Amino acid sequence: MPTFTYEAMNSVGQPVKDVIDAATSEEAVAKVRSMGFFPTKIKEKTAKRSGGATAAGPAAATASGKKRTAGKVATKLLCQFTRQLSTLIDAGLPILRSLRILEQQQKPGMLRVAIRVVAEDVEGGATLSEALGRHPKAFDRLYVNMVRAGELGGVLDVILQRLSDFMEKSQALKRKVIGAMVYPVAVMTFAMAIVMFIMIYVVPSFEKIFSDMGEDLPGVTQMLLNASFWIKRDFGWVVIIGSPFGFMFLLRLLKLSAAGRFLVDKSKLRIPIFGTIIAKTSIARFARTLGVLLTAGVPILDAIQITRDTSGNEVYSRALGAVHDGIREGESFADPLRAARIVDPMVVNMIDVGEETGELDKMLNKVADNYDEEVDTLVSAMVSLMEPIMVITLGLIVGFIVIALFMPMISLLNSVSGGG
Repeated sequence: MPTFTYEAMNSVGQPVKDVIDAATSEEAVAKVRSMGFFPTKIKEKTAKRSGGATAAGPAAATASGKKRTAGKVATKLLCQFTRQLSTLIDAGLPILRSLRILEQQQKPGMLRVAIRVVAEDVEGGATLSEALGRHPKAFDRLYVNMVRAGELGGVLDVILQRLSDFMEKSQALKRKVIGAMVYPVAVMTFAMAIVMFIMIYVVPSFEKIFSDMGEDLPGVTQMLLNASFWIKRDFGWVVIIGSPFGFMFLLRLLKLSAAGRFLVDKSKLRIPIFGTIIAKTSIARFARTLGVLLTAGVPILDAIQITRDTSGNEVYSRALGAVHDGIREGESFADPLRAARIVDPMVVNMIDVGEETGELDKMLNKVADNYDEEVDTLVSAMVSLMEPIMVITLGLIVGFIVIALFMPMISLLNSVSGGG
């Protein structure tokens, strides 16, 4: 189908420029007017000769006739788009027109491509959830199912508002945890650089002094010299610098299999302090996800399956799988969750009460709020605790180096004063 470039005026008189697919120029004019624009110029655009996408841009059809799927979209931009779409729909604008308005507001990038292709699919007769579902990298299963529930219930604007709130809270929690990790990692990196400098440039200068003394060196001094020799001359610094990258590569290999992911995630939960933060973060995430889905009217089995796929932790994913199977066989939500032993008894009791009162979604949201607060407290405590621990650790390392270097000189002074 030919592609046309058009210039038009929107409802407030602002100029709009874009491209559109149509069989004829008359059809292109009709499509532009259907979007609420007043066309001022329409011109057919010829396709490039290359076998890639046509000149209409990344959202246009490829040479084979298949539409490209949108790639990964930044969470912050997706959250902003969701809230704006909710506002426009709540104001009474049709979905297609809302998408076109938001497309024009976006800067060039993957989200604009995604909105454009979704709008074309909606214009072709697809529902919004169907159009979003064709781009799994940009809109995950949670997003698509929430939109579908909103469409079925006739409350799409409300569901989109809840979805944007959920993404904002999840992103805020993630930023807090990552932010708490930045400080200790930066301090440890700086401390390691200082120690490496001492071991490569300072310690070797003492080796000649010690050899001229002609006396046996203390064990700690010899150990320090051996370590310095290994770091400087045997390329030990390569091993030290490369170890974190090698460890990360090993983790990536392990995560390629379900058993490896389970081993890695279970090991993370056993790390002191960090494991507690990871556990509470995972509980808050799955509770809020499931609560939002149930509030939107998604059936509980589907909601648990979606939560399981988006939990981000294999330990909790397997536990939710057991809950899913238990509910399908007629059990309650709380019993298989209690048997999994991955959450505190308080969480199980709150879920049990929620099932009995018919307010499971509200209870899950309360659980998520409580655990978010606990994570905030733990992160603050960890940051406060990490600072003195790192200062003490760095002081012990530097102190060991100083003592090891000066012990031979103290022994020499003692022998000289004793001989005198």
